[in-house]
Amino acid sequence: MQEVYCTACGMQLILDGRYLSAKLLGRGGFGAAFLARDRRTPGMRRCVVKQFQPVGDLTPDQLQIAQNLFAREGEVLEELGSHPQIPDLFAFFDITVPSIQPGKQDKFFYLVQEFIDGHNLEEELAQKGQFSPDEVLFVLREILPVLKFVHDSSSIHRDIKLSNIMRHRNGRLYLLDFGAVKQVTKATPGGSSTGIYSMGFAPPEQMAGGQVYPSTDLYALAVTCIILLTGKQPTELFDVYTNQWNWRPHAGAIASASVASEWNRFADILDQMLLSAPNQRFQSADEVLHALTSSPSPAPPAPPTQMPTRVAAPAAPAAPPTPAPTPQPPAPISQPASRPRFSLLEVLGGAAFTGFEGGLLFIALGSLLPSPGLSVGLLGMMIGGLLFAQYRRFIEKLDLFIIAGITLAIMLFFPVLRNGFLLEIVVFVAMLAGAGAIAVTALFRLIYKLLANFL
Repeated sequence: MQEVYCTACGMQLILDGRYLSAKLLGRGGFGAAFLARDRRTPGMRRCVVKQFQPVGDLTPDQLQIAQNLFAREGEVLEELGSHPQIPDLFAFFDITVPSIQPGKQDKFFYLVQEFIDGHNLEEELAQKGQFSPDEVLFVLREILPVLKFVHDSSSIHRDIKLSNIMRHRNGRLYLLDFGAVKQVTKATPGGSSTGIYSMGFAPPEQMAGGQVYPSTDLYALAVTCIILLTGKQPTELFDVYTNQWNWRPHAGAIASASVASEWNRFADILDQMLLSAPNQRFQSADEVLHALTSSPSPAPPAPPTQMPTRVAAPAAPAAPPTPAPTPQPPAPISQPASRPRFSLLEVLGGAAFTGFEGGLLFIALGSLLPSPGLSVGLLGMMIGGLLFAQYRRFIEKLDLFIIAGITLAIMLFFPVLRNGFLLEIVVFVAMLAGAGAIAVTALFRLIYKLLANFL
């Protein structure tokens, strides 16, 4: 049979003499994926052909990293493809063809794997909107055993996200895209990992290029779950001001107290998977599965099945029953130490208090100390102490008014502290300093919010 070539790139359209491309599935910076037919099977079986063809001005080192990742995906699929929820590897080969540029040749790498007929979770979320807790729990219980299999094989996936979880038409979930996988056995403690990850899903240790762990995948899986629960992107769910995930208010209302209790337990499990420090998360998929099975699920229990009544024959006296062992309560889920949170009113009120106190202290220290430098330094230390006390909530709410009133009263009864200034001038300076502190704080908070939305 005469070979057929693409008129755009000169590539063979029947790859390796058997795979006939039928449809483009997607294209990225490192190549493309096609739906293809295998001409050497009786029914021309459908399969997915991944073509490695990097675009752009890549350095030789970057190109070599990309080639290694692509080859690694083929090796991993061959090792892990025995799992029923990981696509099988059919073929891995390269083809060298004449380049469009005269006198040169291009080399392409191809990976052929099982075609999963269905939709990924990103497509499902776009079609139906946010998932119910039961549906998210199903995703967890389907993917966690796959991750256990991957981790038990000394590998880390490193790119868990909605588009890499595919639901077959029969309902089974598959884990895809092992191009970023990392072998644990080849990683030395403290060693760095390549910068292949999806922004918003990767935990801090991965984005920093540090060592990755099984809990790295669990973090990304939890991010996937909260996106399904809320229908929002990671940038909308992560509070950069407190450096914490704030997803629960977006997950919908809970109908009853009993369901709310079950939901809170489920949400606590997700929160522990989302902790910043790897050693504070669950350390394995097994631990998460145990936490899910040892606690009530978000779904209400099914009613008991009625059994037909039967007349029992007289039975012989039974031996005394053996006392059942006392069931052990499930291990509690450790929660991160809560950090103080401040509302906008508290932040601006604290700024007003700090500015007011700073104005009074500035006048008092300038009156008592002969050296301006010494008074400014002491003033800075005292302002810092006030800010720290407010942050740790040693002083808050009514304390601020009481302290400000006491300070003003001291200035009123000890004229030496005013250094000849009238009380009206002292109060005006303090109020002006408080207003200035409010303005500066509000401006910085606005700039921070704007930058957080764009970055």
